[in-house]
Amino acid sequence: MIELIQQRLTEYKTVNPVDEENALKEIVQEIILFALWQAEFFAVAALAASKGAGHLKILHGLNRFSEDIDFILLEPDADFSWQPYLDHLSATCKEFGIEPEVLDKKQMDKAVRTALIKDTSIANQLNLSFMTNQVGRKLIIKLEIDCNPPAGSGFDYSYLDFPVDFEVCHQDLSSNFALKTHALLCRPYLKGRDWYDFNWYIAQGVAPNMGLLKNALLQLGPWKEQDLNVDREWLVDALRGKIASINWQDAEIGRASCRERV
Repeated sequence: MIELIQQRLTEYKTVNPVDEENALKEIVQEIILFALWQAEFFAVAALAASKGAGHLKILHGLNRFSEDIDFILLEPDADFSWQPYLDHLSATCKEFGIEPEVLDKKQMDKAVRTALIKDTSIANQLNLSFMTNQVGRKLIIKLEIDCNPPAGSGFDYSYLDFPVDFEVCHQDLSSNFALKTHALLCRPYLKGRDWYDFNWYIAQGVAPNMGLLKNALLQLGPWKEQDLNVDREWLVDALRGKIASINWQDAEIGRASCRERV
């Protein structure tokens, strides 16, 4: 199976160490999604893009890499645990020659629950062009799932072809954009990559799912439980206010960081 990963890596035509490392992480992400599909994870959950953007690159060609893969439950479940799915994920990775350290963060008191995939084995088994002399280099991928997502998402299904053909459930782009817009308006700190993603959605001609955005705003953030009329006019005014409050030099640093990861 490691030969399959080597062949996939060659297809990326990497040109520097960062490029090669990101390609390797993306290949591992695809194997993770395959393992979750095998475990019937997508019967209860869907890929989302509220924080990270891993699946937007894999499914839609967003020109930046993200170490995070975000999910939401199709139906809220306060008792959700990563562990049963992580057990299967670990077994599948081993079939591909990967020996990951798989950690469920056990955050049962939080709506968003995290799992970490850490691996030092895969890079040592491949013929790498740039990541040489890095024995023990640890690849880290973070999985996050919202166990109490706001209502109103739309969903699509898409096929991936690595390592074999399989189907994943994911939010439609309009719903992805709604949650990214919620993050832009409500995140208490600046991430330049949020605006990078915002520009990408605009360039794709995507409009946010306004019903989902309203539900998200009422659930979490400075507008929580307020009487909102979330329409285009309200959103334009809210974004203008947010944009006016930003130190764009800081945002440009964030964008530069994104470019380094592409």
